[in-house]
Amino acid sequence: MTPPRPWRRGRLLAGAAALAAVLVGAGTWTVAAGDSGPQVHRQDRMAQMPDADGDSIGIDTSYFTSGDPGTPRPAVLLAHGFGGSKHDLRGQAEALARDGYAVLTWSARGFGDSGGQIGLNDPEAEVADVSRLIDWLAQQPEVQLDAEGDPRVGISGDSYGGAISLLAAGYDDRVDAIAPRITYWNLADALFPDGVFKKLWAGIFFATGASENGAPGCGNFAAELCAMYERVAVAGAPDDEATALLTERSPSAVADRIDVPALIVQGQHDSLFPLDHADAMAEAIEANGAPVAVDWTWAGHDGGVSESGRVQDRVTAWFDHYLKGEEGTDTGPAFRVTRISGIDTTNGDTNLRGAEADTYPGLHGDPRQVELSGEPQTFTNPAGGTPPSISAVPGLGSLSGLSTLGLGLALDFPGQTATFDSAPLTDTVRVTGSPGVRLHIASDAPEAVLFLKVYDVSPDGSTQSLPAQLVTPVRVSGTDGEGTTADLPLPAIDYPFEAGHRMRLVVSTTDLGYASPAAPAVHTVALAGDQALTVPTAPQATLLPATLTWWTWGLPLIAAAIAAALLLTGRRRTTAPPPAGAAPATAASGTPDGDAGDGDATADAATGTPAAPVPAPAKAADDAATGTPAGNEPAPLRITGLTKRYAGASDRYAVRDLGFSVERGQVLGLLGPNGAGKTTTLRMLMGLITPDAGEIRVFGQRITPGAPVLSRVGAFVEGAGFLPHLSGRANLDLYWRATGRPTADAHVAEALEIAGLGDALERAVRTYSQGMRQRLAIAQAMLGLPDLLILDEPTNGLDPPQIREMREVMIRYAEAGRTVIVSSHLLAEVEQTCTHLVVMDRGQLVQAGPVADITGTGNTVLATLARPVPDALTDKIADLPGVADVRPTDDGLLIRLDGMTSTELLPELVRLEVPVSAIGPHRRLEDAFLTLIGGAA
Repeated sequence: MTPPRPWRRGRLLAGAAALAAVLVGAGTWTVAAGDSGPQVHRQDRMAQMPDADGDSIGIDTSYFTSGDPGTPRPAVLLAHGFGGSKHDLRGQAEALARDGYAVLTWSARGFGDSGGQIGLNDPEAEVADVSRLIDWLAQQPEVQLDAEGDPRVGISGDSYGGAISLLAAGYDDRVDAIAPRITYWNLADALFPDGVFKKLWAGIFFATGASENGAPGCGNFAAELCAMYERVAVAGAPDDEATALLTERSPSAVADRIDVPALIVQGQHDSLFPLDHADAMAEAIEANGAPVAVDWTWAGHDGGVSESGRVQDRVTAWFDHYLKGEEGTDTGPAFRVTRISGIDTTNGDTNLRGAEADTYPGLHGDPRQVELSGEPQTFTNPAGGTPPSISAVPGLGSLSGLSTLGLGLALDFPGQTATFDSAPLTDTVRVTGSPGVRLHIASDAPEAVLFLKVYDVSPDGSTQSLPAQLVTPVRVSGTDGEGTTADLPLPAIDYPFEAGHRMRLVVSTTDLGYASPAAPAVHTVALAGDQALTVPTAPQATLLPATLTWWTWGLPLIAAAIAAALLLTGRRRTTAPPPAGAAPATAASGTPDGDAGDGDATADAATGTPAAPVPAPAKAADDAATGTPAGNEPAPLRITGLTKRYAGASDRYAVRDLGFSVERGQVLGLLGPNGAGKTTTLRMLMGLITPDAGEIRVFGQRITPGAPVLSRVGAFVEGAGFLPHLSGRANLDLYWRATGRPTADAHVAEALEIAGLGDALERAVRTYSQGMRQRLAIAQAMLGLPDLLILDEPTNGLDPPQIREMREVMIRYAEAGRTVIVSSHLLAEVEQTCTHLVVMDRGQLVQAGPVADITGTGNTVLATLARPVPDALTDKIADLPGVADVRPTDDGLLIRLDGMTSTELLPELVRLEVPVSAIGPHRRLEDAFLTLIGGAA
């Protein structure tokens, strides 16, 4: 039965009185200066609403408008999520105001600066407040009216606010369109699914509400809600009164009255309000004859990846169509689902793509059968329900977001689960919806509480991942005696089970997020019926093309514009300029031969920071034999005056006046402590970020984003991104095809030999260890055998034999006439691998040259001591004329000289009574590196 709506009675007759009640309280107008577009005016008011005890409470509101106040426009109410306030909605409200809406936000009862107690969207409280706010909107001169007292209005909100948009549409027929997001249809079903108490989420729910306004316990909730929660939490199971209380405050209570256009946005990573809530909304509203669109995003209460920008654009388009009447505005497909398409190798972000369909398939569309195998299994419900299995863990949402990458946390205990596996899949099965299974359940108890989930098992069985970390609780009655057969649902997901993988049904007696019966019990579960999973699919959902980054279309347009400008304005040259790198260096500049052009000969003199040349090795490679570029080609890498300072760091440079060069055949080690600027330098070298000053030239060509010469560079910087569901070999093939270069040029066989992954190349990358991913990433960087290879921490995750093999690979690679740049923290490996070094600290060059020069006798000696010396004595040594720095080591004192010789140092140490037993040149890179960094300005 639909609850009464007393606030609607006599609304037109008592309009003036109602308006006066709403507008009581001081109001202020402010101007919000947005980042772009017209100014937005904000009016803050405390609206007075009647309370259950006959008094009034204040509801904190903000009203946003923009543009000509004389132009009528539709209104939008924006509702916040549980635990939030109106302040969370300001950015969204200002954007809608600029788009031509009058926008009203408010803090619900019990939240923010509003008074009252939390009623969980009580029809007589929170829902009635929305109707009074609509009354107020109807009195605003800039709000468009459909009739007297009836504004053109839409409502949108997330979670708690999403539910109020549905409820308002059911209780107030003046609402014209809604866009509920990641919300519930029936709160009792959300917190007590199938009669099982979702204890962790319920606890968070009530703890969050109780913390508002400093109320003790759960006292900030209405008394009946507080009593209900405490009763259910103690019992570990809901009673009929609790279920009825939450149901009557849920949108499902007015399902037959919600008949306005609804954009339903639900999260795939959501164990609080899973996808079946959105499905129930769509079915009910569509049955009432209203337009419905369903959008499954890659986010939710458990984490995932936010799509707030895309979703907000779609909400705006929805309101433009149904509130403004812009029939030409595209509201999007009837069904859209977001899917992961890989990882962005430049920044580690998750790449997302949408799939669309003209009709919403529901949770059971286009089913197929996947046969399961397994004998009947007996397992127990442990006393007290502990230890529990683990699936979703509220508050650790990032783990859920990683589940589809094979990295989520899931745990089941032997003896508490039954397991049934499919055979390896012959083709990829994209599950879109809620699978189902028929089971026969027998027990020594009259009912069983069970938790069902489907894992994705790798081909070798070594790993299993739980899609979105979701589990379905079920309460099955009549299990004593011979037991009962039941058709049971599994979590609604959108997930690809790849060919070669298996689907694993797990039935557990416990789950961390739920209350299990405290009494021990023994259950026996067997496959029944056709012994298969019924798996829904949605083949009609078409995957959208990948979104192109700006430079894939922008650079050709820019190039065309430049070409046109040159043709129209350029003058014919009488003498062609020399190619970059053709002019010899001058003695004054210190620039190596083979790098000039475009004014380079004077660049160093202008900046005052000459590049530090790194001499070439004594033995040159055989160009003709290796097929590498001719020996008179410019240096593989030349950096001059390179400077970069990130926004917000006005007093600190990431890289400053950096200059060095690298020759063919060298293995260059780039060293420096954390924050030295190494990775920033490498990213500028790859064209991923732009320097503020200076330049980088690779083979004489200046580096800019997308520079053609980058095709001669292979790089592994800050980790590599792979499509986790594809094999290692498929990832390498896909990467090479993306370059658009001929397959024959890839030299895949050589790269695979380098990787040394064996049979693992045919397995999905999600099953790889860190070391295996590292080796595959290096093989990917070596595809095409690039002339310049850049490796950032290439030995991370490798065991000692693999590190030795990688060392040999880099040395052989450079001996073939190519160049390798490696950044690493393993100084012993650098010393054995590299021919030359560049040492950086705080963004600046400290020293560059051959390894032997930096670690050799030079100006650093090691004084071996018979016993440790106090710090005071070390300070006296450091104060000696001609001594630049002193550092204690495990072997003694590392002393860097500046004007003094080791012969002159020894008598000074004896004079200071230093117990020196030997003194000699220091040749370890680690200590030389620490000395250089310690002495850097």
